[in-house]
Amino acid sequence: MSHRRLLVTNALPYANGPLHMGHLLGYIQADIWVRAQRMSGNEAVYVCADDAHGTPIMLAAEKAGMTPEAFIAGIREGHEADFAAFGVDFDHYHTTHSEENRELATLIYTRLRDGGSIAKRSIQQLFDPEKQMFLPDRYIKGICPNCGTPDQYGDNCENCGATYAPTDLINPYSVMSGATPVLRDSEHYFFELSKFEVLLRDWFAGKYSNGKPVANRGVVAKLSEWLDGGLKDWDISRDAPYFGFPIPDAPGKFFYVWLDAPIGYLASFKAYCDKTGVKFDEFLAENSAAEMHHFIGKDIINFHGLFWPAMLHGAQMRTPTALHTNGYLTVNGAKMSKSRGTFIQARTYLDAGIHPEFLRYYFATMLSDAPVDVDLDLKAFEERVNSHLIGKWVNIASRTAGFVQKFFGGKLADRFDVEEAALWQTLLSHYDGIEQLYDTGEFAEVTRRFVTMADLINGYIAAKAPWLIAKDESRRHELQQVCTLSLNAFRLIAGLLKPVLPATVAAAEQFLAAPIASFIDARRELHHHTVGNFEPLLGRIDPRHVEAMVEASKESLGVSAEALVVEKTKKAINNTPKVAMTNADSQPTNIGSSPAPTPDIIAIDDFAKLDLRIAKVVGCEFVEGSDKLLRFELDAGPLGKRQIFSGIRAAYAEPDKLVGRNVVFIANLAPRKMRFGISEGMILSAGEGGADLFLLDADNGAKPGDTVR
Repeated sequence: MSHRRLLVTNALPYANGPLHMGHLLGYIQADIWVRAQRMSGNEAVYVCADDAHGTPIMLAAEKAGMTPEAFIAGIREGHEADFAAFGVDFDHYHTTHSEENRELATLIYTRLRDGGSIAKRSIQQLFDPEKQMFLPDRYIKGICPNCGTPDQYGDNCENCGATYAPTDLINPYSVMSGATPVLRDSEHYFFELSKFEVLLRDWFAGKYSNGKPVANRGVVAKLSEWLDGGLKDWDISRDAPYFGFPIPDAPGKFFYVWLDAPIGYLASFKAYCDKTGVKFDEFLAENSAAEMHHFIGKDIINFHGLFWPAMLHGAQMRTPTALHTNGYLTVNGAKMSKSRGTFIQARTYLDAGIHPEFLRYYFATMLSDAPVDVDLDLKAFEERVNSHLIGKWVNIASRTAGFVQKFFGGKLADRFDVEEAALWQTLLSHYDGIEQLYDTGEFAEVTRRFVTMADLINGYIAAKAPWLIAKDESRRHELQQVCTLSLNAFRLIAGLLKPVLPATVAAAEQFLAAPIASFIDARRELHHHTVGNFEPLLGRIDPRHVEAMVEASKESLGVSAEALVVEKTKKAINNTPKVAMTNADSQPTNIGSSPAPTPDIIAIDDFAKLDLRIAKVVGCEFVEGSDKLLRFELDAGPLGKRQIFSGIRAAYAEPDKLVGRNVVFIANLAPRKMRFGISEGMILSAGEGGADLFLLDADNGAKPGDTVR
């Protein structure tokens, strides 16, 4: 394989919070690939940055009482520390809020504008009448226009994956205030993506990557599907107030974060070039012979597979060579969702005392070039790491290295005997092709090769039983042969695993007194070579550490943070005499006449997470097929209409008489799908349960949608 020059990037983490396990999947995948490329003799520059612009960051900084600049600086510091802890070794880590990014964003925009690819037109945009601001996509929620799932963001649906405009949402509401947004006219700037259809079809076909696929065929098929459906012009501007770069010829307008975010790849690389002397244009010019590889999640392939190559081409710059796409991460089979808080933070993993390279290995055993979802099954994680890394690989050295020191002064044999030479060739046959497997992203196959090789050599050691041979002084030559082959095999496997376990293999190299500079170097036989004293490289995962991580992450393992707050508050209220909370799944909690137990204590911040609202009952009826439920239709004012199923049928024999009443309900519970329909909240009531239940009311003057404080 000829020497290649590679610019490699990762999707930029958003600068609004710490890294979690879902983030690390993609970064570990890219870091492994980069390390493997270097071991294959290729030049690889690996860069990334924090995605630091947008209204959400502006608002988060305001809430924290900080400037946006100070806010993103603290986030970046945490990101860099977590990446370093997991061995994700960028050549340069930057921020999109940088002078390099401003210059490049302006340059690309200007070239697109001068090339006739930017259009201006007035649009209607959703505006929060209470906050007096245009709403970013992620600050609008409503019902997905494609699949009908409620509580979806204004740019894409988490359920079906559809993308759409915020104005397409059904019953939209502002996440900021709960108000129903209104449409207002605003002049916006558009990138005319439809002009680049031919370019994109050629790019999909490999015209700009020497005929090589630009992505997994499933990813290309999805991109082609969007292309065949017709390309829409892309809104690249946002109105003030906005934290980002101003559009140079448009006062009061700013570049949409998704325009300058991918340009952040180039900005980070430019900063690297400025400090190292590498020539920027040698990698980014249209006719560059270098390659540009992006590692991204499957949720953003439309931005990287449609807008990004078109933008680059329109700005007279090179297009990406390939997109490497990873799927989502689940934990114990449950979907992770940052928006709902169901994630394990990277720092929580580290604080639990679990070796970070164990996660790198576990991910590698499940990764291929396809964007398949990966499940972090914590029991399988523990068993696989203990079995493969300690029981198979480290075990090879721990069972033989001591004999080399005790009987041979640390020196290996001068050559292999016939049996050992034959087994060495068998091991090499499984090692052959490792470079190509890494290059195509088939990490799972690499780890399968490792297991096969480790099982072969462990079977050999078990059959030879060096602990028995060592007792017979006449068999010293045989003993040295067993140890020499075993430690050579240990080193060969170390070379295979080096991109995955860089720190652990570095310790193995020190023990072996033989650096592994490349995949070819790992094949070199160590004969008449002196090794050092062996120290245990890794310890087994202690289940207590996994349990500690789970305990520290309970609010993110399968239950949303909001749901846990509700549950805690529910217990506290139910432990107070004469009060109960009801929902669609249970009868109201019965409160006896005995002294109330001391309620669980919660912080005021926990209670503040509950969005309690007034609503007017506009409809109430029995639910056919249930002897417990009533179906309420509520008018929640700015929040729109809500349907709630409540288990209080025994208390209200004539539900139609409830129409017109005000009730108190929890407005920010995740909708729950039932066989009768979707329940969109929880109504509060008081009483001892059963027929003794009474809906809470509010004084005259309380209006639907009012917040209960």
